[in-house]
Amino acid sequence: MITVVGVRFKKAGKIYYFDPDGLDIQRGDDVVVETARGIEFGKAVLGLREVDESEIVTPLKKVMRIATEEDQAIQRENQEKAKEAHIACQAKIIEHELEMKLVEVEYTFDCNKVIFYFTADGRIDFRELVKDLASVFRTRIELRQIGVRDEAKIVNGIGPCGVGLCCANWLGDFAPVSIKMAKDQNLSLNPTKISGICGRLMCCLKYEHDTYQEIRRELPNRGERIKTPDGMGVVLDSVILTESVKVRHILNEQPDGRLELSEDIVTYKKNQLGDNPEYVKPAEEEPFDDMRFDGLDDHLKPNQPNRRDGAGSGAGAGDRRDRSKGGADKSGEREGRPPQKAKADRPEKTERTERPEQARRNPPAKKSEPRQVAPGSIEPDKVSEGPKGDAETEGTGEEGQKPRRRRPRRRKKK
Repeated sequence: MITVVGVRFKKAGKIYYFDPDGLDIQRGDDVVVETARGIEFGKAVLGLREVDESEIVTPLKKVMRIATEEDQAIQRENQEKAKEAHIACQAKIIEHELEMKLVEVEYTFDCNKVIFYFTADGRIDFRELVKDLASVFRTRIELRQIGVRDEAKIVNGIGPCGVGLCCANWLGDFAPVSIKMAKDQNLSLNPTKISGICGRLMCCLKYEHDTYQEIRRELPNRGERIKTPDGMGVVLDSVILTESVKVRHILNEQPDGRLELSEDIVTYKKNQLGDNPEYVKPAEEEPFDDMRFDGLDDHLKPNQPNRRDGAGSGAGAGDRRDRSKGGADKSGEREGRPPQKAKADRPEKTERTERPEQARRNPPAKKSEPRQVAPGSIEPDKVSEGPKGDAETEGTGEEGQKPRRRRPRRRKKK
């Protein structure tokens, strides 16, 4: 066990442990301590106490001294200088046209460093701003970007409940909050109703979440059959705040399992329910998907086997799945089909080495012998007047064969 003292540097800041170094420090005393940032002025909120070594990070920094009146005067002077630095920094931000919002300025106790806290939507290039501030204040400058929750903690305000913000008045550290906490408490999921002035989920959603979970475990689930003073019933809903359930009684149970329930809804307290066995939730049915066409099986004829039921005989669906996954029956043997030859027994395909010539695809047409025509008669080829295209003159073959047309030439791509 190690003796420590708890020190806080802001009103609702985090508590840090320090080594009292033999000083008799009482709760509420102002102290001067040494930190990683330098010498700081803080207030002891936890008196001398012993804690386990696993709860602290060694080595502990020591308390230098209990603050004197002179130290308190220096602290008040630093706070006045921080207000002047805030005005000067704001003017420099406007001069450099930076999209950032200055929240707070803080001096260390020994004035060795000035810390500027700001918020911004993204990353900000403030190198030129740091140079200007260093030339004005002649000390080390640190710009630290914070989030919207930290901004609300520093600025303070009034929450939707009409009271000051928890984070700015007494909440030391932020706890993780999720939308599931609002669902478990049956709250409205409207963002405007469950969000704080920082725009994030309210921290108070975490306060009662553990109690809601504990009460929910002791109440029966929705759809469970339970014993009531008036007989068996089915749970419609559970009310966490009153620790009660709403039940409809079972009038009759049909052979196929369907229940006939009463129209009246009765509310019972948790202590009015009898000893009910632990309820096991039924397996959820697979949602119907139109793209799978599972509904076609309902319209089959009575004597026609179901696609899924008849898949077990022959090369069934399971066998197909096994083959697709590299299982058995890789040879491809099926009923009514000859087995495929092995790859080694198949004849090799002859490879084409030469491309067929254009003359093979379009063989030259045979020239027809000139026929003798009686004088005074007209040749049959000269009946139609007008010039003939190349497709008609060059593509003619034997008698009764239609002339071939040339394929249009493909244009070369530029």
